[in-house]
Amino acid sequence: MSNLFSPLTIKNITLKNRIAVSPMCQYSSTDGFANDWHLVHLGSRAVGGAGLVIFEATAVSPEGRISPGDLGIWQDEHVPMLKRITGFITSQGAVPAIQLAHAGRKASHHVPWQGGKVLSTEEGAWQTVAPSPIAFTEDDPLPLELSIDGIQKVIYDFKTATKRAFDAGFKIIEIHAAHGYLIHEFYSPFSNKRTDDYGGSFKNRIRLLLEIITSIKEVWPAENPLFVRISATDWIDDGWTVEDSVNLAKIMKDHQVDLVDCSTGGNVPGIKIPVGPCYQLPFAEKIKRESGMMTGAVGMITTPTEAKSIITNQQADIVLLAREFLRDPYFPLHAAIELGYESDWPLQYLRAMPRK
Repeated sequence: MSNLFSPLTIKNITLKNRIAVSPMCQYSSTDGFANDWHLVHLGSRAVGGAGLVIFEATAVSPEGRISPGDLGIWQDEHVPMLKRITGFITSQGAVPAIQLAHAGRKASHHVPWQGGKVLSTEEGAWQTVAPSPIAFTEDDPLPLELSIDGIQKVIYDFKTATKRAFDAGFKIIEIHAAHGYLIHEFYSPFSNKRTDDYGGSFKNRIRLLLEIITSIKEVWPAENPLFVRISATDWIDDGWTVEDSVNLAKIMKDHQVDLVDCSTGGNVPGIKIPVGPCYQLPFAEKIKRESGMMTGAVGMITTPTEAKSIITNQQADIVLLAREFLRDPYFPLHAAIELGYESDWPLQYLRAMPRK
């Protein structure tokens, strides 16, 4: 039986363990460029023993940014620093991945520690876009409904971003189709009121995601894994449901997607979500069991025991930690000691390794 520190092979990539650094926006870029903050932040988690390090939501276009501080990959000039970081992560035995994203109607905001409010024109606001002209909250401006040409541009932007990701040394691509950002806005009936081929039926609402997957696979090596993060439920009765997610996972499996990263929510403001330890795990488990797709579990996973249980009980194939990795960059090394597994400490740190 697999355990938290068992290797996991997905196509031609092998993760040394089942612990992944979940994508976490740092809002620390200028004009989309990675910098030394990203090198140290992400590099330290690789040093800390993570098997997979997924870069934060990285905008495929300037208008796809949540904030002016978002990481980007919409121009070739972004590649060299990203390549430096992926090289370091790889040197530490971890696999570098990138989450490609477009914020849709939730774009053009201040960074969180500046309040997260909508940018004004004087502050450099840009036009947001969405499947339908519906603002996320009453304080947000109306987004522009994407035309067919606009949709094709989004698909093209994901494709060219994928080319750059390969050049930058990434081994796994994750499409960000969750948290109320553009792709989620399309597949959720709550935010998509279109009457053309991209709206209405389930088949039409998932069309954008499937076309992005198809476009990405034209330039992404077939032997390299492709993940998709979804919001498995909108947490409202007339929104996107976990049953929809199971159906989508089955379809994505036919499109050679390798793993579904199972988050929830983000598209409906003001709802109460029952947040607690491992609160999103049932969605990852259900999707895994009913679709046959590998899944990743994320959300309030904070202890080695929780992470171990998820893998040994086959509820998901990897565990993705976010805030716990902010608190403890060396979580995998500490978890191995607590759970009694062997792990490789960096040679530079061997003098501090606890002895039996």
